[in-house]
Amino acid sequence: MIGIIIGVLGRLAVPGRQNIGVLWTIAVGIVAAFVGAYLAHLLGVGDTKGVDWIKWLIQIALAALGVYALDRSKSRA
Repeated sequence: MIGIIIGVLGRLAVPGRQNIGVLWTIAVGIVAAFVGAYLAHLLGVGDTKGVDWIKWLIQIALAALGVYALDRSKSRA
């Protein structure tokens, strides 16, 4: 469920219209959620008291990069 939310937020962070489907957005969000959680853990901010804002920002930024990269690769094909 978190991956879906991360994917949608990542897609909203990328300006303009993206030519990728909903399933690709969800897939990017799931991968970004796992990788972002791992990176946050490595940085020591993965589990804090309260809301883990830094981890969420890392995950959303990774999702935005993933959506942008996937959109660019699909537009070239």
